Amino acid sequence: MAEPIKVLVTGAAGQIAYSLIYNIAKGDVFGNDQPIILVLLDIAPMMSVLEGVVMEIRDCAFQLVCEIIATDKEEEAFKDIDVAILVGSMPRREGMERKDLLQANAKIFKSQGYSLDKFAKKSVKVLVVGNPANTNCLTAIKCAPSIPKENFSCLTRLDHNRAKAQIAFKLGVPSSDVKNVIIWGNHSSTQYPDVTHATVKVKGKEMSIYDAVKDDNWLKGDFITTVQQRGAAVIKARKLSSAMSAAKAISDHMRTLWFGTAEDEWVSMGVISDGNPYGVPNDLVFSFPVQIKNKTWGIVQCLKISDFSCEKLKVTAKELLEEKETASEFLSSI
Repeated sequence: MAEPIKVLVTGAAGQIAYSLIYNIAKGDVFGNDQPIILVLLDIAPMMSVLEGVVMEIRDCAFQLVCEIIATDKEEEAFKDIDVAILVGSMPRREGMERKDLLQANAKIFKSQGYSLDKFAKKSVKVLVVGNPANTNCLTAIKCAPSIPKENFSCLTRLDHNRAKAQIAFKLGVPSSDVKNVIIWGNHSSTQYPDVTHATVKVKGKEMSIYDAVKDDNWLKGDFITTVQQRGAAVIKARKLSSAMSAAKAISDHMRTLWFGTAEDEWVSMGVISDGNPYGVPNDLVFSFPVQIKNKTWGIVQCLKISDFSCEKLKVTAKELLEEKETASEFLSSI
């Protein structure tokens, strides 16, 4: 059996982690022959809850979990880790401005970035989930200069999965028959779900989404807004944010990063924008279509971008530039 890998989950006492840890421990993420050292980090007031999570992990008797470390100390949590899944963040509270949220999280991800830089393996793969995920990821990158920028990504696979599911539901096909949707930009209501290059299998025949759906107004209207606002719709219905679907998307993201994409397929992932071919400013964490091989991502090249799509990319890039400026101002003051 392989050597164990050390996997950190932050916000480990929370509802997303409760579903995510099960997926990791069962072998759905890193493979059913990969032993895991689970490292669970949360804040001090949540440690009694985390103790209960640890009890449940032990009671599952997972054959792949060879050690569990539960802590509220970053220096212990980040020590020699192979993977960091940064779920924990300050949630947006009623009456809180987006600027306040950005500032509160800049402090958290500045500290975690420093801990990555100081304690983690330089080969560590970092996934930022806590919102605002793109800008939190950029903050962590800035604060961990000894770790390659390419080792960091943020979660837009949930939006990617939502887009696939909307198309599948519309056409009455399995979501596995929908390929190559794209989420461009920010994990926010400015994101651009794009099916221009996507295909779907209908009655055994693969065709473009536009040809299959035959409703351009829906694809350029309600489809986009439904995906953009899905998180808010879940909160309105559940009175809680997405948890099961978020955990599934994190699992999908990390499994794809670990094992790669098929030759003719891509996934959506928030990555550093430096040198991209789509006119997005450098030094942002921006969601692009990526292909992955040997645990290394590359932005899909040479996709034709329509005027409609170009305008959508500009809107979401503008929001990310504004977020970056707000976070940078606060970081320089602490």
